[in-house]
Amino acid sequence: MKKTYYSNGKLLITGEYLVLDGAKALALPTKFGQNLIIEKGENQAIYWKSYDVDQHIWFEDSISFASIITPQQTAEPSVKTTLTAILHHAYLANPRFIDQACGYQITTQLTFPRKWGLGTSSTLINNIAQWLQIDAFKLLNASFGGSGYDIACAQHHYPITYQLQHGKPKVVKHSFVPSFSDQIYFVYLNQKQSSKTAIAKYRNQHHPALEKDLAFINAITTEVLEASKIETFEHALEKHESKMSHILQTSTIKELLFADFEGQIKSLGAWGGDFVMVTSKTNPIPYFQAKGYPTVLSYQEMILT
Repeated sequence: MKKTYYSNGKLLITGEYLVLDGAKALALPTKFGQNLIIEKGENQAIYWKSYDVDQHIWFEDSISFASIITPQQTAEPSVKTTLTAILHHAYLANPRFIDQACGYQITTQLTFPRKWGLGTSSTLINNIAQWLQIDAFKLLNASFGGSGYDIACAQHHYPITYQLQHGKPKVVKHSFVPSFSDQIYFVYLNQKQSSKTAIAKYRNQHHPALEKDLAFINAITTEVLEASKIETFEHALEKHESKMSHILQTSTIKELLFADFEGQIKSLGAWGGDFVMVTSKTNPIPYFQAKGYPTVLSYQEMILT
């Protein structure tokens, strides 16, 4: 018995944070993702091993079936306790994988560096849901929380808009292949952001103009999807950054780090870390390398189209 499951990574192009409140967001699955390999085991336990893209083992441990059925509460969360909690909620949705098994050997394999923030958790949750034939969105809600756009990207192999309507995900396929995609790049900011922490911070803020902000972001998502020229695309991104800067009460990443850059720069997902999207009519790689940001990927290298 050996089964392999795979899920795509993700980038949220528009609607960050406000997607939690029902904004229509543009999300792009990436060419990078994660595998989950299931093999037969023993001793009423799961022997778990997780590999980074460089084949380095970043997590390895044994998790007993008993601890999955009844997790122990701990003050300090760890990789093991977080994983056990996910498996516990999966067990509640489908107990047969514990009740009718002797044990498992489970291996995960990332195809991107874990620090990149392309969805180590969401790809894992979607892979577990595939394996156990349960609802990945419900498993996400029970464990990490969030809007679920990352689960939608894990499951789809094309650009999508994602929107929560009455709490339920609405996913629409889009043929988003800009004629100027060769002028779009993604730059890693050398620091991993916690989506869970960023969401909590956003939730704690007061949003008196939420309905107007949602309508504004929805209109920008449409502008981005329909942009036929790089200038129109850049103008939409600039408006989005300005609006989110006001909502989050923080400076844009361009103001903070790249004020002299001639193209447009937009934060993706949790502000202040992971990747930003960059537009440039000339090759921007030397600029970012000189600034200390060596990881620059083209649209073609990053995005699943």
